[in-house]
Amino acid sequence: MMTDQELNRVVQYVTASTSYARDTVAEILKTGLGELAAMATHSTRQFERETLLEYVSQWTIKRTGQPETLVREVLGCAGRWLDELYEEIAKQQPDLLRQSSNDEDEAASA
Repeated sequence: MMTDQELNRVVQYVTASTSYARDTVAEILKTGLGELAAMATHSTRQFERETLLEYVSQWTIKRTGQPETLVREVLGCAGRWLDELYEEIAKQQPDLLRQSSNDEDEAASA
């Protein structure tokens, strides 16, 4: 789960990368990432990135009432930011991600 500080960084990044108001971006990201966190907490099923992004996009569109193109752009922009963050962590702390991956592999084979 993201801390408020991390969420604020994502909101700032997406707001600076798009022409949308900060409040709109924050509403979309809090709704979408909140559902994602809930799924991670309550679901044992794994999803492909595209399937998960599609689900979260549809959920967010329904919950916020924002237009589909706006929601997809905001979540897509945040997704790219999170992907970049993951790559940076992989460079700086490869053992951390390797262990997490190994834990998932062991859990899947159990």
